[in-house]
Amino acid sequence: MTNSMQEADKSNVILITGTNTTWNHPVFGGMIKKAVKEKGVKLIVVDPRDIGLAKLADIHMKQNPGSDNAWLMGLQHIIVKNDWHNKEFIKERTEGWDDYVKSLEFYTPEKVEEISGISKEQLFEAAKLYATAGRGAIFYAMGITQHSHGVDNVMACSNLQMILGNYGVEGTGVNPLRGQNNVQGACDMGGLPNVFSGYQPVANEDARKKFADAWGCKLEDMDDKVGQTVTTMVQNAGASIKGLYIVGENPMMSDPNQTHAKHQMEKLDFIVVQDIFLTETAQIADVVLPAAAFAEKYGTISNTERRVQYTNKALNPPGDAKHDHVIVAEIAKRMGCKDFPETVEALWAEIRKLTPSYAGISHERLQKLPGLRWPCPTEEHPGTPVLHGGKFSRGLGLLKAIEYKPSAEYPSKEYPLVLTTGRLLQHYHTGSMTRRSKVLEGIMPSGMIEINVNDAAKLNIKDGERVKVSSPRGSIEITALVTKKIKEGIVFIPFHFAESAANILTNDALDPVAKIPEYKVCSCKVEKIVKNL
Repeated sequence: MTNSMQEADKSNVILITGTNTTWNHPVFGGMIKKAVKEKGVKLIVVDPRDIGLAKLADIHMKQNPGSDNAWLMGLQHIIVKNDWHNKEFIKERTEGWDDYVKSLEFYTPEKVEEISGISKEQLFEAAKLYATAGRGAIFYAMGITQHSHGVDNVMACSNLQMILGNYGVEGTGVNPLRGQNNVQGACDMGGLPNVFSGYQPVANEDARKKFADAWGCKLEDMDDKVGQTVTTMVQNAGASIKGLYIVGENPMMSDPNQTHAKHQMEKLDFIVVQDIFLTETAQIADVVLPAAAFAEKYGTISNTERRVQYTNKALNPPGDAKHDHVIVAEIAKRMGCKDFPETVEALWAEIRKLTPSYAGISHERLQKLPGLRWPCPTEEHPGTPVLHGGKFSRGLGLLKAIEYKPSAEYPSKEYPLVLTTGRLLQHYHTGSMTRRSKVLEGIMPSGMIEINVNDAAKLNIKDGERVKVSSPRGSIEITALVTKKIKEGIVFIPFHFAESAANILTNDALDPVAKIPEYKVCSCKVEKIVKNL
């Protein structure tokens, strides 16, 4: 996030899209509710379902799944045409204006209505409110990123904020709500195939030399090639990938096109899984290494607003379970690696030494404070709640000309509905933890498919009946939830439930840049299951 969650009440208007915030980020969802109800912050929600925040919205636009770059650029078309853009900010802090403006010509209100299903009148109303209200903040999640054009969607959000000058000030910014509690920290530490910690590129020779010197390696032994993402690793299993060491991940449930993913995993010579429970993936592993849960270890967590927080250990891990870093250090030792950091303190010292944005964040400071937000380059630095105050990390912000790209798969005669997937309030990701909770499992023990009342009537499906859902990749059986809360022609399935695994249906088409799968759009059909008497 460029800004922080606590700034929600500093905004004049908030745009929520691609996130069912009150379900998936309920604490922050409460902050949004409070800002709207008590501070009078205006709210625009863009979602094909009647999510919780839609009830409070000044404007709720129900877009067709996969049309986000169209309606986002359509807003900008209207803003520029009506002279509501921030000319001073654009002139002083951005580049690429000419190509960008030319690209807006495609996104007329009429064209956007055709693509997105959002009426040109409602699009104009939203553009006017967002552009003229004052400080505007965008909050989004996987509903924006998990597309075959997810990078373009994010760039469209950035474009919108730049042309309005919504950067570097409280209550503004582009703010992704990350999908897991420490996924920000994992990325910060180089858990991406193209960077070292602190987003230092592996292709940069100076960065490689810095890490080679710290780790006692030769520069020529430091690979300068970008590695593979989780999805491409599975795609290349049995070819360039012979084995996988999987830590805290459950690809046998979370990867798209599950039948194909399972087939690929079977090609591997060797699988190691390090996790706190025997997940679906751990069940097919050659070796399972039991890890400690969050309350059984100490260290740091970096959350979605870049806030680094210290966590204390509450109890010892059960049985043979160990802290993740202890397991990795033990393996490194057995492989002959000398001087591998074995304690949290030693690891943190290395992180601070090699990662400029974390250099000023000590455990001692964190134990006295409610966290520090990077960049924090020195121990005297207070942290950085708001990014891009004086300039962008690249200098001038790039206004990106975005060409409209449709999703990889759309409805057909055989598969006439659009499936989108997501999470419920009661469960988390593949259910590895939450489905072991008697309370949560008692509230929501099984999956369901949300289907519009009109679609259900056409298919003679009643609420609570069992249905078969099929896509070009496979089929599942699940219970129907007939509702008016989802747009006609669209169905929704949560992906927590192995017995009705949504990812058997989803498409493994990838964004060409980020390699993110298209979990949010695929074609499907729904059929009533008729019992034989």
